[in-house]
Amino acid sequence: MPGAFRIGRRASLGLGAGMGAALAAGATARRAFAQETYPGRPVRIIVPFPPGQAADIFSRLLAEELSQRWPQRVFVENRAGGAGAIGMEAGARATPDGYTLVCGTSGTLGINPSVLTRLPYDAERDFAPITNIFMLPLVIVVHPDFPARTAQELVAYAKARPEGTDFASAGPATSQHMAAELFALRTGVKLNHVPYRGSGPAMADLLAGNVKLMFDSMASALPQIQAGRIRALAATTATRAVQLPDLPTVAETVAPGYAAMGWSGLVAPSGTPPEIVAKVNADSVAILREPRVVARMQELGGTADPQTPAQFAAFIRDEIAKWREVARAANVRLDG
Repeated sequence: MPGAFRIGRRASLGLGAGMGAALAAGATARRAFAQETYPGRPVRIIVPFPPGQAADIFSRLLAEELSQRWPQRVFVENRAGGAGAIGMEAGARATPDGYTLVCGTSGTLGINPSVLTRLPYDAERDFAPITNIFMLPLVIVVHPDFPARTAQELVAYAKARPEGTDFASAGPATSQHMAAELFALRTGVKLNHVPYRGSGPAMADLLAGNVKLMFDSMASALPQIQAGRIRALAATTATRAVQLPDLPTVAETVAPGYAAMGWSGLVAPSGTPPEIVAKVNADSVAILREPRVVARMQELGGTADPQTPAQFAAFIRDEIAKWREVARAANVRLDG
């Protein structure tokens, strides 16, 4: 009997090993099948803002490139409203099968969790990060008759005015607004927020001299800077912007470690198969590394920023933590 037991046990172990190998092979085959067959129908990218904004422009660029690589078309669906919350909620509740992707942004994923109490989605739990698409440098700009010509002079100017220095932004809790609040927090100055309904109206008032200081996106401000209608004091990115390589950053002049920028990346509803996430990531990253795509994004005022899913997840967590600190310090809320 002991001998028979040993023989039976060996057979059982062999059977278990065989079943394990079969299951592993089956899982590998399923992943390969999913990657080979996906996408089998059109894929949509939900952009939670109206057409024409940076998130929309860059998402359409990526969608066009993916459509050329894939056997199915990739199209953009704009679902605007609620500071991006409406589109993000629609994406979070979509079937997690890879056929709905979402353009998550610095506002919807990084800032909203700290400024909206009744946010209808969880920025971390409801989405599977795929890759960032682009970084959008911000720049501190002033009217030509504003006395400060550098970030250092701006800090000195603001510190001499304890009542505060007015600045314009594209609206409450936008990346432009929060970049200014972070600047105030890190440099110890007081800035008074003058919100507008978008960069266009704010820039119009800056050009007219009705407001003298503004934090704006590079894409919006660059034509006016190049035309000499406004003056740039500093870039808000961690490193110098490729569009203005001679312009110092806030980090290298008055606030070491300072970094604030707009960005948009690709996420999927939580539960999307990891093999599909991996495929979308691989194809998107390959596109974002193509020299012509990199050049086109720079022309549009941004910088391609391909990442792995793990890198993008860590980036989102860091952004949430940073803007939570700023929102608390500056008491920034969008819902009272």
